[in-house]
Amino acid sequence: MEPLPPDTNARTPMIPDSTVIRIPNDSNKCKNAVSKWMKKNLLLVLTVLAVLVGIALGFFARMFSYTTDTVTVVAFPGELLMRMLKMLILPLIISSMISGLAQLDAKACGKMGSWALLYYISTTIFAAVLGILLVLAIQPGDPTIKEQSEYRGDSRHVSTLDAFLDLIRNMFPENLLTACFQQVETVFLTNFRGMLIAPMESLIVFCIAFGIIGGQLGEFGAPMVRFFCHIKKKIMRIALIIMWYSPFGIMSLIVGKIMAINDLAKTAEQLGLYMLTVVAGLAIHACVTLPFLYFHRSFNTFASIYSAATLPVTFRCLEENNGVDKRVTRFVLPVGATVNMDGTALYEAVAAIFIAQMNGIYLTAGQVISVR
Repeated sequence: MEPLPPDTNARTPMIPDSTVIRIPNDSNKCKNAVSKWMKKNLLLVLTVLAVLVGIALGFFARMFSYTTDTVTVVAFPGELLMRMLKMLILPLIISSMISGLAQLDAKACGKMGSWALLYYISTTIFAAVLGILLVLAIQPGDPTIKEQSEYRGDSRHVSTLDAFLDLIRNMFPENLLTACFQQVETVFLTNFRGMLIAPMESLIVFCIAFGIIGGQLGEFGAPMVRFFCHIKKKIMRIALIIMWYSPFGIMSLIVGKIMAINDLAKTAEQLGLYMLTVVAGLAIHACVTLPFLYFHRSFNTFASIYSAATLPVTFRCLEENNGVDKRVTRFVLPVGATVNMDGTALYEAVAAIFIAQMNGIYLTAGQVISVR
């Protein structure tokens, strides 16, 4: 039986030209997600890369011979970064506190201030006590490993390079007020006895009083409030520019510090347990003490934990990322950045007892209590 010939009149179903079959492409979604994440966290990525590159360059530079002038030049961009960050502290605290307090009523300000002060005092005490307990338990100070790290090279004298770097340092003063009547000048000391640090408590008290009185003036004090609000916005814009410079400055600091160490093995042996003690204390304080004080209030406002090295970054994290009221941040953050330094309280308590242990000095119970 022969097969039937094909029917030439039969029509095969055709897909209209306008119909487009789209096949989902997971690779494009992944690329878009990565690109979006990179744009949002580019500064973080650059900072991490700067740390890794700085460590690699520091160890590579130790393979060659160099002078202390070379170390100074390498670390100078990092020094400028620290000076620029310190330069913003004073105007940022003044503008934030005055503008924030002026927009709060007296009753809310008093209630918020009381709770903030109670929180600051309690967490600082907890941090100091925790540091003392850890340093007494771990005993990081060993008198047999007492060797200080020094710069490699001979003793230095003020040179033309130091004078030129001082000129640049004066362009980025650590304190805008003292820069009006003081200048930076390099001086090498054989015996270092201490460092003069300007207290911020008097400035905090003045800003609190000024802001509260300005808020009570109503419409008459409104121009003053707007002025300090504009100042704060401009300072935050400058801080953002400095943050983009920070990866290069951090890399410079790391390279300079590694090059300046005389004996890496001895330094690591000397400071390893000390770092372990401080990091353990900070981890316990951040993961146990602070969450205990926080979570009993609310679980709904949980967000990412930001480790801000500067006050401008903290403002941006709370106001832009977490949506915290600006009136609250402008009052609480400047005071907390100056008064509520839990990490400082912890590591200073550890450092004091660590130095005593390194020198073979045994502290009594009363002396340990009087550390903080």
